[in-house]
Amino acid sequence: MAPSNFGYSLREAGHHFRRNLSTALGAVVTIFLSLFIIGVFVLGSSIVNNMVGSVEDKVTIQAFLSDDAAQDKVDALQKSVQGWDNVESVTYKSKDEALEEYRTTMSNKNAAAAVDALDGQNPVPASLVIKLDDPQQVSATADKLIADPSFAEVCDDTDNPAASVQYGQETVERLFSVANYIRVIAVVLVIMLTFVAFVFINNTIRLAISARRREIAIMRLVGASNGFIRGPFLMEGALEALIGALLSIGALQLVISVVLPRLESSLQFLAIAVDPAIVGFTYVILIVVGLVIGLFGSAIAMGRYLKV
Repeated sequence: MAPSNFGYSLREAGHHFRRNLSTALGAVVTIFLSLFIIGVFVLGSSIVNNMVGSVEDKVTIQAFLSDDAAQDKVDALQKSVQGWDNVESVTYKSKDEALEEYRTTMSNKNAAAAVDALDGQNPVPASLVIKLDDPQQVSATADKLIADPSFAEVCDDTDNPAASVQYGQETVERLFSVANYIRVIAVVLVIMLTFVAFVFINNTIRLAISARRREIAIMRLVGASNGFIRGPFLMEGALEALIGALLSIGALQLVISVVLPRLESSLQFLAIAVDPAIVGFTYVILIVVGLVIGLFGSAIAMGRYLKV
């Protein structure tokens, strides 16, 4: 579409939009809903990644130690594990530190009263706290620790070293599994909704072409170029897609401004906030995807139904 044809195409697209308002609004609503859901899943995936990342940062292996373990053997084990692949740090937690942590973290469950009832006794074992570079490899690292003979010598349960290693295996595996499922579903749904919006734009333009067959035939007889004839239809598809994209952006901004703050206040233990840069990038992507859907859908419709 040549620049000289831009003004004419825009006027004609606006005229067609008003004349076929119900059909055009159908296309706009379809694109709006499709892009809105795409945006929700893109931002939702970002939130899930943040939540998983915040939980991953807290994924550690607790290796409980025997009260009778020699300190030099514990130090040697700590130094050895620190050199393993995927191990970021290994911290020794004494019995007193473990008991105080229990008192602090379980304050809402009468932990202080339970500690006082111990009458100076401390049943909580010392431990090595292992933080990982890649938390998704926590199971492999835990298995390696359980199989280490030097750990079997100092662990809290020498008969069953596995009982002395805790990392919330089921919870961690379930979390990673759910996060991966959400990512796959988001990708599949985005592809499906993009296809639906494309098909609807294609049908809308095809109907517009069919309704203007006589006018197009006259334009061809007087020597109008292919680009001159195609211009209004491309512009109409782009206009409908752009309106749908802007409506979806407005709806997403409303969700971010109203819904997310309420979720953050209700679920303060989870990282629900969305990076503003990701929000802006998502909005740009929605506009670009909308325009591509509109222009490509119009071009395909003309290629099949407009013989010029």
